[in-house]
Amino acid sequence: RSRAPRDGAGGGYPPELGGYPELGGYPDSVGYPDPGVYPPERVVPAYQERETWTRQMDFIMSCVGFAVGLGNVWRFPYLCYKNGGGVFLIPYLLIVLVGGIPIFFLEIALGQFMKAGSINVWNIAPLFKGLGYASMVIVFFCNTYYIMVLAWGFYYFIKSFNSVLPWSTCDNEWNTPSCIEFFRHPNCENGSLANATAAPNLTCLQLAEGHSPIVEFWENKVLGISEGLDHPGRMNWEMLLCLVAVWILVYFCVWKGVKSTGKIVYFTATFPYVVLVILFIRGVTLPGAYDGIMYYIKPDWSKLGEAQVWIDAGTQIFFSYAIGLGALTALGSYNRFNNDCYRDAFMLALINSGTSFFAGFVVFSILGFMAAEQGVHISQVAESGPGLAFIAYPKAVSLMPVAPVWAALFFFMLLLLGLDSQFVGVEGFVTGMLDLYPGRSYHRYKREIAVAICCFLCFIIDLSMITQGGMYVFQLFDYYSASGMTLLWQAFWECIVVSWVYGADRFMDDVARMIGYRPFPWMKWCWSFITPCVCMGIFLFHLVNYKPLTYNNVYVYPWWGEVIGWCLALSSMLCIPVSVLYKLFRAKGSFKQRWAHLTTPVWGPHHMEYMTRPPHPPQELITNTVPCTKGTEAL
Repeated sequence: RSRAPRDGAGGGYPPELGGYPELGGYPDSVGYPDPGVYPPERVVPAYQERETWTRQMDFIMSCVGFAVGLGNVWRFPYLCYKNGGGVFLIPYLLIVLVGGIPIFFLEIALGQFMKAGSINVWNIAPLFKGLGYASMVIVFFCNTYYIMVLAWGFYYFIKSFNSVLPWSTCDNEWNTPSCIEFFRHPNCENGSLANATAAPNLTCLQLAEGHSPIVEFWENKVLGISEGLDHPGRMNWEMLLCLVAVWILVYFCVWKGVKSTGKIVYFTATFPYVVLVILFIRGVTLPGAYDGIMYYIKPDWSKLGEAQVWIDAGTQIFFSYAIGLGALTALGSYNRFNNDCYRDAFMLALINSGTSFFAGFVVFSILGFMAAEQGVHISQVAESGPGLAFIAYPKAVSLMPVAPVWAALFFFMLLLLGLDSQFVGVEGFVTGMLDLYPGRSYHRYKREIAVAICCFLCFIIDLSMITQGGMYVFQLFDYYSASGMTLLWQAFWECIVVSWVYGADRFMDDVARMIGYRPFPWMKWCWSFITPCVCMGIFLFHLVNYKPLTYNNVYVYPWWGEVIGWCLALSSMLCIPVSVLYKLFRAKGSFKQRWAHLTTPVWGPHHMEYMTRPPHPPQELITNTVPCTKGTEAL
């Protein structure tokens, strides 16, 4: 086996193979004197030992905080209702088993084994290091636009501290003459409707053209939304202050690394569950809650035959499990080498999916109440995404007694759910960047400076999202940069590289060296066959059924807006094939030699200690060992 380089000579190769000084032991080096000779492996220099979590629970909480986010609360319940209620759990759980858990475990185990962030973790097969760059691009875009949800939530949280919620009345400066506070659709049968703020009587036609105060607060006050993408308009100074506040908060959560992040997530990851339980208790005691919950879980077996139901299940899992972003890899890299990441993966998957299911009861109990109050069908109030968080739910709490208390609780929960996902995403990005320059001499405050640069760059891009046309920019990032297609493409190649380039059996041996036992073969079968097929099948379905982006099903984006969107998507997807072609083109020798060299793993110094261990105890040690009965005496 190879030894670490001494005095910088030999490029990390044993002297019997000649050594290659020009390689320096780095995976991107491709020049070597004799293309016919390939070392069995390469070793990077012995750099400073990697930081680890203070306690293993820090890692668990960080993963919970990152993976359990807004998608669990505002997307899963709606998809469950839309796709047949309880029946949706069948495709959901199946894809969890064949796609979600295998890739979730793969990313954590890969980070723990390689002790590196999202880029250098692919030293396991350096030819495909473009996977790391792709995940960095995706998580950078996520960090950029996801923070806007926190800024909006922070703004609503501040506005909740009023005796009368500003979105519950029609007598504000941002309201229009079409604003209607109280109405019930069944009254339209009588031809008129009483209204306390606009006029004594309204016809059903006027009612149909009316606007809710919460919609006007969202569109006119918070967004100040313009006519389209080509009308950016002015900046909203209140949203600018909220954006600055949440970025400062994120910075000070991340700047000191996992030692500080691991402590903060104990609060940000657990307190939302306290709020969810409080809101659940309050929700189920409201009139109409039972009907809302029944609409959520009532099974519609005919939905199982629809392809869209299976596609929605797969896409939701990749979103909510935070797969393909590289942040799970970064979190896993701070684990002890012998941590049982196999057990952790199942436990975290159970927490993630369980939170999604429980959140559905909270959301639909309150939506059922709102439907009963307005005298409409549940389908007319069921929302997903920002529509649920900033329109449906604020409308519901405005109908409750002591409304400001429930509004403040809900938006505080929303803020915490998004905050830990945000700062762990920033942590994953910064970890990947710093790993590119390990052990080099630079400023003692390198992490603090790197985090500040990352936050500042994202903040500059965010300025385009706090203008009057900002919502259109936000949707571009949300629909294209971290869409289902980009994450599925990433997950597909992760499975292919680990299973077919590095070797599924080989990686299973590596995992066994770490955790002390061999995982169930199901993982290997999923990585090799099932999961790539699932990922590619859903990816092709998305591609074939692609629809141009719209806002509120009314505004259609211009052609140049779609071009910008596809550029955002392709900026990450093309990293993989472009980097592969570039590395092969620059290498020397025949194709077989280039492939052999560029797929040779680059081991870190910590691997040398563990590579000599067998993946599991020899059989003779197991069969010849008897229980100890006298002190420390044993065969």
